[in-house]
Amino acid sequence: MTGPAHVPVLLDRVVALLQPALDREGAVLVDATLGLGGHSEAVLTRCGLARVVGIDRDPEALRRAGERLAAFGERFTPVHAVYDELPDVLDELGLDAVDGVLFDLGVSSMQLDVRERGFAYAEDAPLDMRMDGTTGPTAADVLNTYPAKELTRILREYGEERFASKIAAAVVRQRERTPFTTSAPLVELLYAEIPAPARRTGGHPAKRTFQALRMEVNDELAVLRRAVPAAIDAIRVGGRVVVESYHSLEDRLVKQAFTAVTRSTAPPDLPVVPEELEPAYRLLTRGAEQADADEIATNPRAASVRLRALERTKASTPSKPRGAAA
Repeated sequence: MTGPAHVPVLLDRVVALLQPALDREGAVLVDATLGLGGHSEAVLTRCGLARVVGIDRDPEALRRAGERLAAFGERFTPVHAVYDELPDVLDELGLDAVDGVLFDLGVSSMQLDVRERGFAYAEDAPLDMRMDGTTGPTAADVLNTYPAKELTRILREYGEERFASKIAAAVVRQRERTPFTTSAPLVELLYAEIPAPARRTGGHPAKRTFQALRMEVNDELAVLRRAVPAAIDAIRVGGRVVVESYHSLEDRLVKQAFTAVTRSTAPPDLPVVPEELEPAYRLLTRGAEQADADEIATNPRAASVRLRALERTKASTPSKPRGAAA
C-alpha cells in the first residue's frame, strides 16, 4: 500500500489567520480534524510558542500524523475522538480555554487515496466509508437496509443529486437480487441510471452519491452542528476559529453559527450601542474565501473549499456550561 499524497488546502492563509492568536507562550491550537497533520505541522513550524492538540476519529490518521509530528515532542498531543467531543477533550486535558480551533472538514487525503477505505469510486473497493473503521454502520449497510424514501433524502440533501429518487429505486431493486458489498456495482448502477447528458457535466457521476453516503455514515452534519458552537465557546479573548468547508450544507451551518455570535443584540434604531450589547466576536473573513486558480490547478481538492474565520474580542457569559446538551 503506497502512502497517500497530502496537500493541505489554503495552508498559508490558514496559518496566517491563526498566527496572531498563537503568538504567546503556551498558546494552544486544537486541530479538530487532524488528518495527516499538514496544517498542524505548518503551525508547529511557524508558531514556535504554540502547541497543538490534534483530534481525529480515524486511528490510522492519528498514527500517521503522530509519526509525522514526532519531532515536535510534547508540543503535539494526539487525541482519538470525534470533533464534537471537543469540550470533553479539553476537560480531560485540563484546558479551560484555547487560543485557536481549526476544522478542515470532509474526507482526508489519506481516506480518499487508500483503496481499502472505500471512499473513492475510481476502482472497486469495499463500501466502508467510516472515518473510524472500528465502529458504526458502513456505506454497504446504508445501501442494503435504508428504505427508498430515506436513500432518496440523503442523496438529495447530502449529495445534491438531481436523480436521487431514480437512483434509490434502482438500489432497492438491485439489492434484492445481490446485496452491495463493493463500489464497482454501485458505480455501474449510477452510470445506468444517470442520463448521458447529465454524466457529461459536473464531474464523475458517482461523486455526489459517494459524498452523500460518506456524510450519512459519519453523521457529519450533526457532528458539525454541535462542534462549531463548542469551538466558539472554547476560545479565550483573542482566540480564533477557522473552518474550511467543502459542501454547501457545511458552509451554511458554519455561516449561521458565526453570524449568531457576531451580531449585535442592540435594537437596530439605537443611536449608541452600549458595550454590553456589542458582540463578543468579530468575523475575520469577508464572506467565504475560496482558493485561487493557481492552487486549484495544483490541488484539485481545493476547488470547492469555503473558508470562514472569527475572533473572540471580549469575554462573554456562555448561555450554558460548555459540554451541556444541545
